[in-house]
Amino acid sequence: SEPEYLRNIEKFILYLRSVKNVEHVYSISDIMKRLNKNMHGDDQSYYRIPEERDLSAQYLLLYELSLPYGLDLNDRINIDKSASRVTVTFGRITTAELKNFLVQTDNWMQDNFPNYMQTKPTGASVMFTYITERNISSMITGTMIAIFAIALMMIVALRSLKLGLLSLIPNGLPILTTFGTWAIFIGDVGFSVATVASISLGIVVDDTVHFLSKYVRAREDRQLSVEDSIRYAFDNVGMAIVINTFILAVGFGVLTSSTFKLNVDMGLMTILAIVFALILDFLLLPAILLFKNDFAVSNSKNVNTVNPVTSGV
Repeated sequence: SEPEYLRNIEKFILYLRSVKNVEHVYSISDIMKRLNKNMHGDDQSYYRIPEERDLSAQYLLLYELSLPYGLDLNDRINIDKSASRVTVTFGRITTAELKNFLVQTDNWMQDNFPNYMQTKPTGASVMFTYITERNISSMITGTMIAIFAIALMMIVALRSLKLGLLSLIPNGLPILTTFGTWAIFIGDVGFSVATVASISLGIVVDDTVHFLSKYVRAREDRQLSVEDSIRYAFDNVGMAIVINTFILAVGFGVLTSSTFKLNVDMGLMTILAIVFALILDFLLLPAILLFKNDFAVSNSKNVNTVNPVTSGV
C-alpha cells in the first residue's frame, strides 16, 4: 500500500503496455486505481494511485473483506505483503523476441526501480524460452557428433575412406533441407521441432547404409562398373527403401492428426526429413558416386599421359 511502490509499479505497467506483442498487463496497481475511482463515486479523475499510504491500506483491507469466500489477493500479493505480482500476457511471440523483451525489461528496472524492487521475471514462457534454446544448441552439437561418428563407422564397415566421407552428404543434407523448408513455410522452430534431427537421423542413415552396402558389394564381389553397381543397389534395396519410407511417413503422419501442436510439428518435420532422405539417396547419392568415379578416371588419365619428346640432331 506504499504510494511510492504503487507509483513505480504503475510506471512499469505503462512501459510494459507500450511494448510490442504485449496484449494484457495486470497488477495490484490496477485494483488500487479502480478502488480509488469507485470510492469517489466512479469519478474518472480519481482513477489513479491514492496519495496517502493509510488510504491505500484501507482500500486494500476493504477490498479483501469484500471478496467472496475462498478468494483473496494472494495471486497478486504475497502473504506478508512485501511483494506483488505483475502478469504480462503476450500474443504470438518467438523465443528470440521474448529473450529480447526480458533483457529490455531488466534494463528498464535497473534504470527506474529502487534496489528493493529489483527482481527477475518468472513463468512458464520464460522457462521454456531457455529450455528450447539449450535444447536446440545441444541438438546441433549432438547431431554433428553423431553424423561424424556414423561416418567413421561407415568408413570401417565399407572399408573405404572416400565412401565414408561421402556418406556425410546424404546423411546430413536431409536434416538441413528439412529445417530450411520449415523455415521458408513456417518460420518457427518450437520445442518439439528441435528434437526432430536426432529422431530422423537414424532413419536417414539407414537408407544410406543400405544403398552404399549394396553398391560396395557389387563393386568388390561382383566386379561391376560404377553404373552397374548403382543399378544393382537400386534393384536390391530401392523398393525396400521406398516401402520403408512410406511406412514411416504414414506412421509419423498419425501425429499430425493430434490436437497437441507439439505432436503435429514433430510429425510434419519427421515426415519431411524421411521424404528428403529418400529423394537425396535416390538422386544425389548416385550422382556423387558417378562424379567420384569420373573424377578418379580423369586424374588417372592425366597421370598416365606421356608427352612425346623429340630430339634433333
